[in-house]
Amino acid sequence: MNKLFFTPGPAGLFPTVQGHYEQAFRENIGSISHRSSTFRKIYQHADEQLRILFNLPKETGVLFTGSATEVWERVLMNTVEHESFHLVNGSFSKKFHEFSQQLHKFAHKFEKPFGEGFDANEITVPEYAELICTTTNETSSGVQMRVQEIHKLKKSNKDKLLVVDMVSSAPYTNLDFTLVDSAFFSVQKAFGMPAGLGVWFASEEMVEKSKRIQQHEGIVGTYHSLPSLWENYKKFETPETPNVLSIYVLGKVAEDFNRIGVENIRKETERKAKSLYDFAKKSNQFDIFVENESHRSQTVVVLNCKENSSKVIQDLEAKTGMVLGSGYGKLKETQVRIANFPNVNFDQVQELIENLKNLS
Repeated sequence: MNKLFFTPGPAGLFPTVQGHYEQAFRENIGSISHRSSTFRKIYQHADEQLRILFNLPKETGVLFTGSATEVWERVLMNTVEHESFHLVNGSFSKKFHEFSQQLHKFAHKFEKPFGEGFDANEITVPEYAELICTTTNETSSGVQMRVQEIHKLKKSNKDKLLVVDMVSSAPYTNLDFTLVDSAFFSVQKAFGMPAGLGVWFASEEMVEKSKRIQQHEGIVGTYHSLPSLWENYKKFETPETPNVLSIYVLGKVAEDFNRIGVENIRKETERKAKSLYDFAKKSNQFDIFVENESHRSQTVVVLNCKENSSKVIQDLEAKTGMVLGSGYGKLKETQVRIANFPNVNFDQVQELIENLKNLS
C-alpha cells in the first residue's frame, strides 16, 4: 500500500522531489567540490528561485545551515550581545527561548498558554532587548501569528532586530522582508524534502551587528558565524562542505513552486485548511484545538480526539495508507496534527476527511 503522509515533519515528499534527486545522481552532484563553478551555479540557482518565491530584497542574504534548529543558536550568538525577547506559546518557541538562556543571554519572554496566539497590541518589548524572536507557526500546537501582526511589531520597534521562525509555514507565510530582518526554515516541512538543510534569510544589518559584537570581543561562532557565512555567500560558496544534494534539490523545488505560483499555493493552502476545520466543526470524533479562529494555523491543523489518538492514527494508516502526526508532548495521546503542505492537494485532503468520517 502506498502511503500518503500528512505528518508535520518530516513531511511527505513533494511529488517532484524523487525525480530531482535522480537527476542529481545522474549529474554526479553528490561528488562535486563546494569550491567548484558547478556548485556556485547550484547555489546561485537556489538563491534566485528562493528570492522570487519569498520576494526577497537584494540586501537579504540566503544562507545555508545544517537545520533550522542550528539557526536558533547562530542568530542568538551573532545578534544578541546581552538581551533577547521571545514570544513563547508552544514547545518550539519555548526551546528558542531556552537556547538564549543556555548561551548566557538575558532572555526575556512573553508567554501564552499552549494553543493561544499573539497580537501585536498586547506585546511590550523590553527596552534593552536587541532581538525580537517570533514564530509564525507553532508546529507543536497549530497556532499561527498573523503576518500583519509581525509587521506591526517591527514597525513599533524599529530600533530592534526581528527574526521569524517560519519552519512549518514557509512558503505560505507572506512576510515583507523590508520589515523583517531575518527568517528561517528547514526543508523537511512544506518543501517536502528529506531533512538535513536549514535555510536562513539574513539582512545586512544583522551582519553588521555580528561584526560589532566581534569587535567588542564577543563570541559569534566559528565557521558558521554570520560574517563567515555572508562572506562566502557573496561568492555563492559556503564555509564548509554543505549538503550539496539538498541545495540542488531545494533550488529545483523552489523553481517548481514558482512555476505553480506562490499565490496559488497560498490560496490552495487556505482552501484545504478551511475544509479540515469545517469538517472538525461538524464532527462527533474531533474538535478544533485552537479556539481563536484568527490564530488557527493554515499549515498545521491540530484536532482534539474523542478517543485515543494513537488508535485513530493506527487505524487510518492500516485501512487507507494515510499517515497523520500525533499530538506533541503531553498531548500525544489526545490530539492529531495534520500537515497541510504542498505535498498534498485538495482532492487528497477531501479523501482524508472522508476516511476520518468512516473510522469506527
